[in-house]
Amino acid sequence: MLRTALRNVLAHKARLLMTVLAVMLGVAFVSGTLVFTSTISDALRSSAREGYADVDVAIQPNGGGSGPGDRPALDQKLLDKAAHVPGAASATGTVTGFTAIADRHGKLIGTGFATRGGNYYPGADGKDARYPMRDGAAPHGAAQIALDARTADEAGYKVGDTVRISFDGTVHEPRLTGIFTTTDGNVSAGGSLALFDNATAQKQLLAPGKYNEIHVKAAPGTSQSALESQIRKVLPAKGAEATTGRQLADDEAEQIAKSMESMQTGLLGFAGIALFVGIFLIANTFTMLVSQRTKELALLRAVGASRRQVTRSVLIEAFVVGAAAAVTGLVAGIGIGAAMRALMNSTGAIVPDGPLVVDVPTVVTSLVVGIGVTVLAAWLPGRRAAKIPPVAAMNSVHATATTKSLVVRNTLGALLAGAGVAAVLAATGMSDGKAVLGLGAVLLLIGVFVLTPLLSRPLIALAGPLLRAFGIAGKLARQNAVRNPRRTAATASALMVGLTLITGLTVIGNSVQKGIDKMAVDSLKADYVVSMAGLTPLSPEVAQKLGSLDEVTAISPMRSSEAEIGGHTAYLTGVNGKDFGKLTRLDFTSGSLGDLAAGGIVADEGTAKEKGWKVGTRVPVTFEDGKKETLTVSGVYRGNEMIHQIVVDNGVLGGHQKNATDLQVMVKTKDGATDATKQTLIDALGKNPALTVEDKKDVSDGISQSVNLLLNMLYALLAMAVIVAVLGVVNTLAMSVFERSQEIGMLRAIGLDRTGVKRMVRLESLVISLFGGVLGIGLGVFFGWAAGELISASLNTYELVLPWGRMGIFLALAALVGVVAALWPARRAAKLNMLTALKAE
Repeated sequence: MLRTALRNVLAHKARLLMTVLAVMLGVAFVSGTLVFTSTISDALRSSAREGYADVDVAIQPNGGGSGPGDRPALDQKLLDKAAHVPGAASATGTVTGFTAIADRHGKLIGTGFATRGGNYYPGADGKDARYPMRDGAAPHGAAQIALDARTADEAGYKVGDTVRISFDGTVHEPRLTGIFTTTDGNVSAGGSLALFDNATAQKQLLAPGKYNEIHVKAAPGTSQSALESQIRKVLPAKGAEATTGRQLADDEAEQIAKSMESMQTGLLGFAGIALFVGIFLIANTFTMLVSQRTKELALLRAVGASRRQVTRSVLIEAFVVGAAAAVTGLVAGIGIGAAMRALMNSTGAIVPDGPLVVDVPTVVTSLVVGIGVTVLAAWLPGRRAAKIPPVAAMNSVHATATTKSLVVRNTLGALLAGAGVAAVLAATGMSDGKAVLGLGAVLLLIGVFVLTPLLSRPLIALAGPLLRAFGIAGKLARQNAVRNPRRTAATASALMVGLTLITGLTVIGNSVQKGIDKMAVDSLKADYVVSMAGLTPLSPEVAQKLGSLDEVTAISPMRSSEAEIGGHTAYLTGVNGKDFGKLTRLDFTSGSLGDLAAGGIVADEGTAKEKGWKVGTRVPVTFEDGKKETLTVSGVYRGNEMIHQIVVDNGVLGGHQKNATDLQVMVKTKDGATDATKQTLIDALGKNPALTVEDKKDVSDGISQSVNLLLNMLYALLAMAVIVAVLGVVNTLAMSVFERSQEIGMLRAIGLDRTGVKRMVRLESLVISLFGGVLGIGLGVFFGWAAGELISASLNTYELVLPWGRMGIFLALAALVGVVAALWPARRAAKLNMLTALKAE
């Protein structure tokens, strides 16, 4: 039986090619994901270890006391103590914070938190070992700066150039005195690092005389744990903790592993979808192969082969096919992993250098997945083949499904689909129905798949009037499409799964975009919102500059401050109470903004309900400086994503903040949002590349861009499933043409020309693909609606949007799949020699 199985594999190489390709693509996706994430994780861990190579013990803030006015700080006094503990060779204070750096054309280098600033902390030899200078010298004084080599080279900076930078919204132009190399993990990952002398870095990035961390180097012969014990003796009672460099590296490695797990899980999920779609192709292939070899299998049974041996022979074929596909998929996946890393580098998200990691778990997982999926999908066809009585098989009376089997299948499908619909509908009425919705979606998909043979006849019949226009070829195509409902169902279902996910994601994405856009427009009356890149804090000077402009009629900087209310931590949003009502549109359920400028507070409905507040309630508040005040609730409003929780006047909040900073500034102008006014604001702020000045259209465009970017990424990931579905249609048609060789020969003999044969096969493919497309788009819209019902509970402005244009494109894509998939099978059918075909069995 083993020799027979191997002979069959070699005899049907061409017919099994599509199966090998489908499994190979899925395995390549899996192995590529594992290689990519393992490579990135290993590179980042190595970078972390290098970053802590000269750190034996680190002193870090640990959160301090329990009150908002109790803040931990690492000062020079603690650094001096740490430097003189027994076993310490030296101690270095580190300062870090956001620093926006402009290139020579005034554009921001990098994005968000990746652009950092730090301190140059020289040792006894006048050098900082962390940052060896490649060119020039270290910075001294507020008017000097040093840049990492990669940033300087990419921006075209040389020693002596003036560099435009910003810490918090104000522009500075120090002179570049040095270009350094570094093993800093942020720089290795594509970020930028600017260095200042210690005093300047403390003043601009933290606070004079303060440090973010203190790194201590052990003297020769002193272990990290021994040094840690000594340092713990000089730590203050609260506000700081000591950790060994080895532990810090391990902790960072663990965080990297956790962060990569989410990416890996997401990518493997899409690989799983491709493999799931591939199961339909594999099952179809082996079903047709077994059907074509029915007499052969019956002969084996007649000469003594048992049912188990017949099933086993089919599974051995599947094992060989799966093994070949898994090995080639693993090799392709290694290439994909390398390409994904190169792609990240080309987009600017540079990762640290390191070897390509192909570990044992990746190899084992790839082989198990490839072989397992293939064998699993081939098991049912093999079991069916073994059940056919030898005499019936020899007489070819086995093909038609019994009425009982169809009734059982349709009943089971109806029950699964009904349970799925019920679960999905029930989930829409729950506060947290994600799990129920997911379960319902799976049940409904399986139910529809089981029912697809039943659904194929009426749905494909609807295409009858259109197919009549193609004459006898159209009529034959419709009949061929429903001749074997199970095969048609499996072929269409592969495409259905991909389009269900694509359509559902599109409906959700467009609806969320519409909801957020509506929220931004409805809640915002300001003409402009000014903020920093990466949403880092703004200097109050920005609001002062804008407020002094004649064009500005109302302005409100927004601040955030931690406080304690009723024994629990709360976050206060500070605004200009006088102008806030002119800049926002809040929906009040009770009270108003009237008393906000006079020292009142307004709270969103959820916060007020949780704390039992009403208009007039007096609220004791402990501010971040530890001082207490009693404020009165003057209004309760319906919160949204833009404005929520507790709002107070900046006059109240500012008195309790030592270093007040703003999150953003809302501005209303005389002439509204115009290009000229926008440019006036930008010019007033010194053409700062770190600042963004956005009107409502910019906010809306930013939302659209983010949603479209996410959708395009998901489309790219789901494209693998669609490609596998295309292979499934090609394979089904090719093998169907082989099965119908005699029939095609007869059609040719009675007058159907080659063009008619091609048209027949193409129309059959088109009908099957459109059938799968219609089912997929319908299910996608249903799932998108259900998910939207859950989202609307947290996004009040959520509004269901059916993207008719994109759904039309998806249906056209399904049609294109049918046309492309039929090219080779149709050409092959038309080339059949009619005499040879007539003699075929």
